[in-house]
Amino acid sequence: MSMFCFQCQETARGTGCTVRGVCGKTEDIARIQDLLVYTTKGLAEVVYKGKIDVNEIMRCNHELLNSLFMTITNANFDGPMLINQIKKVIAYREEAKKLTSETSWSDAATFEYTTDEEMQEKAAAIGVLATEHEDLRSLKEMVVYGLKGMAAYSEHALNGEKENVEIYRFMYEALYLVTTEMTADDLVALVMKTGEHGVMSMALLDEANTSKYGHPEITSVDIGVRNNPGILISGHDLTDLEQLLEQTKGTGVDVYTHSEMLPAHYYPAFKKYDHFAGNYGGSWWHQVDDFFSFNGPVLFTTNCIVPPRKEGYRERIFTTGSAGLPGAKHIYRLADGSKDFSEIIKMAKETEPPKEIETGTIVGGFAHNQVFALADKVVDAVKSGAIKKFVVMAGCDGRMNSRKYYTEFAEALPKDTVILTAGCAKYRYNKLDLGDIGGIPRVLDAGQCNDSYSLALIALKLKEVFELEDVNDLPIAYNIAWYEQKAVIVLLSLLYLGVKNIHLGPTLPGFLSPNVAKVLVDTFGIAGIDTVENDIKNLIL
Repeated sequence: MSMFCFQCQETARGTGCTVRGVCGKTEDIARIQDLLVYTTKGLAEVVYKGKIDVNEIMRCNHELLNSLFMTITNANFDGPMLINQIKKVIAYREEAKKLTSETSWSDAATFEYTTDEEMQEKAAAIGVLATEHEDLRSLKEMVVYGLKGMAAYSEHALNGEKENVEIYRFMYEALYLVTTEMTADDLVALVMKTGEHGVMSMALLDEANTSKYGHPEITSVDIGVRNNPGILISGHDLTDLEQLLEQTKGTGVDVYTHSEMLPAHYYPAFKKYDHFAGNYGGSWWHQVDDFFSFNGPVLFTTNCIVPPRKEGYRERIFTTGSAGLPGAKHIYRLADGSKDFSEIIKMAKETEPPKEIETGTIVGGFAHNQVFALADKVVDAVKSGAIKKFVVMAGCDGRMNSRKYYTEFAEALPKDTVILTAGCAKYRYNKLDLGDIGGIPRVLDAGQCNDSYSLALIALKLKEVFELEDVNDLPIAYNIAWYEQKAVIVLLSLLYLGVKNIHLGPTLPGFLSPNVAKVLVDTFGIAGIDTVENDIKNLIL
């Protein structure tokens, strides 16, 4: 087997990619990413076993986040960048050893980088399948994938000048523990602890974003185009967006959001920029067409990258942060923490304005603070029977035809239901005319995938208002779509918060062994999706 990866929803045959990733990564890239994770586990061993105070190794903590983030699905396809990160982690690992008297280390904490060929051989021996027991492998990988999502959210928070050393401390602990002999019960407990720290990471990012840019507010976002040249910014990092907007002021270049960057329009701080034009296109997998017609340069601040399969826009792609793509110019952070986007701006000035692909507006901004402000109106609608049920349809979008289910499900919902959403899954229905209930839109978009935290806070607030003992007694159904590892940490966080009976689709994760899947079903009521008709009947009616 040349490679093995089953961390995303689109993994081949629902069991694992073994030749080339459906995401586009090659065998070599898959192995290098495995080795980067392995190297990070070695660093975690030194920190955890060596009882090193994480407050003493802050730069090391930051590279821990970056390393895991780089291995998230569709984030980084650049082999030299990944290899350089392995070398960097090894260097930090060796520096960390100087802070402890511990001398007994495993292979992960001692191996050195040699030639690329030897590293490929090494990577082939330490991948996912190195854990032979299927159930233990399933639980360990669930922890690792949760940590990857946690790293992504924590890195965004760090860019917004917020961090929590307790999250770093747990990440080192968990990464080390999954390399040791553990019982299934111990691993289940670690999975739940991962969910607990997932809540902490999303709360941290929420604090970073709202303290810096204000609380999201109800906003109508233009989806048409203007006559100026433009830059399209994709991903999740609001700090990168802020710097881009500052540097494009007065240049005659407009800035448009794509996919998960759409919710940036909801933050008050960004509304002062007259050249912040609107949102262009749909979710991440539409980029093959969206980027071609946009005409201007595209900046990826994070995943989700689809490696270009046709000429016409590859030369216009730039990456930054943990994202990477061969042939794309990478914008690195300068010594003062800023980034220089002048090359992107120069290119934009030489391109044609975006081609119009749609017109109109979409409404969002229903994060927890905004919904709390509407609480009386929402509660009255529930008490009067105008709203019979809320449906959480958060999560990810994807390419599979089976994801049409979510559009059809939204269209089939009774008119007295309200959709609570966050993440790019919303593109399956946020442009539909679903109307409102007494002025309350039937699609309440809280924002990015990390803003699933807002949806959890809204549920807890409703539980308090209705004086219920259990959040599961609320008139809320959960029908969540997933794709990659940020969705995994959202799921684990919801489980930690006590949410049960979540329907997850369009397929259950390939990394769930039958026995582990049964535990989730029996303990938490996790289930897959069925037909739209059956799920409306079972979840809503």
